[in-house]
Amino acid sequence: MLKDTLLSFFKQESSTGILLMLMTIIAMAVANSPFKIYYDTFTEIPVVVSIGTLTIAKPLLLWINDGLMAVFFFMVGLEIKREVVEGELGDTKKIVVPAFAAVGGMVVPALIYIWFNWNDSHAMEGWAIPTATDIAFALGILSLLGNRVPAVLKLFLLTLAIIDDLGAIIVIALFYTSGLSYLSLSIVFSMIAILFLMNRKGLTNNTAYVLVGIVMWVAMLKSGVHATLAGVILGLFIPIQNNKASFRALEHSLHGPVNHVVLPLFAFVNTGINFASISAKDFLDSITIGITLGLFAGKQLGIFLFSFVAIKLGLGSLPKGVTWKQLYGLSVLGGVGFTMSLFIGSLAFESAGEISFNIVDERMGILIGSILSGIMGYLMLLWSADKEKRS
Repeated sequence: MLKDTLLSFFKQESSTGILLMLMTIIAMAVANSPFKIYYDTFTEIPVVVSIGTLTIAKPLLLWINDGLMAVFFFMVGLEIKREVVEGELGDTKKIVVPAFAAVGGMVVPALIYIWFNWNDSHAMEGWAIPTATDIAFALGILSLLGNRVPAVLKLFLLTLAIIDDLGAIIVIALFYTSGLSYLSLSIVFSMIAILFLMNRKGLTNNTAYVLVGIVMWVAMLKSGVHATLAGVILGLFIPIQNNKASFRALEHSLHGPVNHVVLPLFAFVNTGINFASISAKDFLDSITIGITLGLFAGKQLGIFLFSFVAIKLGLGSLPKGVTWKQLYGLSVLGGVGFTMSLFIGSLAFESAGEISFNIVDERMGILIGSILSGIMGYLMLLWSADKEKRS
């Protein structure tokens, strides 16, 4: 009975969002209890992997952030490739409005954050934090509405979020690299060349690609470029033509572990905020305000206004069956940054495993902005659905 209940729960689209919220609540509860010492000990467990002269020594927190999240980005890379080859991203007419929405959803939140933190060079490192949308969480909330909203609205959000993820990948690659090792980078480019040749030669053995990808991940970890990018690159090189069944099986096999283990574990180790050290001043800090308003106000304004402009210019059209009220509700829901915002925040305010003094401000802003966006987005979509039914 319990097994059937759990299987039924994990099959639901909303399960990932529920797990993320549950793990966040548990993390904060433990971090504010006498068990905090065990939480800190858990995240700081030293993990060392050594092969000959090659040694990778990191605390568990960074193994999760740099290692397990690379698996998440690998899945993102596969999703992007599938959508480009045979999905929505391959039809330019269908992606224009979501693409405009994604750009607006990144530009406006960044500008709001910059407005509040312009005079603080350290705080400016976090400008990209409110630009992200958590695709799993947002889709989970949208799925709670069931058939109250048109199915095409989910497709619009999915396309927007994938383009948003692509933007986040570019931001990470361009702005969050440090101390480049050109020897390691040369190995990275060598692995990319091998992946390219394997793809061009029509090799369809996914295991061979993954083995090359592991070498690329290690080299990228040592290079100064964030190692999770190796996951995206690997995903883009996995062949889909003449390999559809194997490609889809690989992508499907990642959904469960990533959505139900990797992302919840990431949320658990990154959201253990100790409220004893928080004062009213923290809520009024420019970083907290910039992230909160960036996610809650900036996302909805950017997504809706850029979509409106694209449609009015005749570059695309409002999805069939979707009303402007529903599009606005979806725009508010886009402010759920959560996992991706936490990840970018870890890059912005953490260095060599040392957490900067702004870590509480960063996570508080992400949680407040994401929770407000999730609740308000859900209520607006529910209201618009009920209004449509009455009319």
